[in-house]
Amino acid sequence: MARAMALIAFLLAFIPVGAWPKDTQFWNLTANTITSLQLSPPGKNEWGRNQADNDRDHTVDHDERLKITDTAAGIHDVKFVDKSGRTCIVPNVQVKAGAIFIIEEKELKGCAK
Repeated sequence: MARAMALIAFLLAFIPVGAWPKDTQFWNLTANTITSLQLSPPGKNEWGRNQADNDRDHTVDHDERLKITDTAAGIHDVKFVDKSGRTCIVPNVQVKAGAIFIIEEKELKGCAK
């Protein structure tokens, strides 16, 4: 067993760091700190868990990135609540595995307080 583990460790040493999968991330370019961020299949209103819980302070500040977990790649609706109390839904956001998706303030229309 020890030989097998040593062989695996030896082989892994030769895999370039860039070959490891990268995290899928959200980049908050809205005007406010986000306190809740959920994703749903487009048009379904089946909101997943609060992704802001992935951050150590459970919020996503302006210009901060957040690791997204338990979400398949594809098109999603994104719902978030920010510290000002505003709730926004951004439809049809492309989420790619190992990539960053961005929501910018200028994209937001029809947010409710």
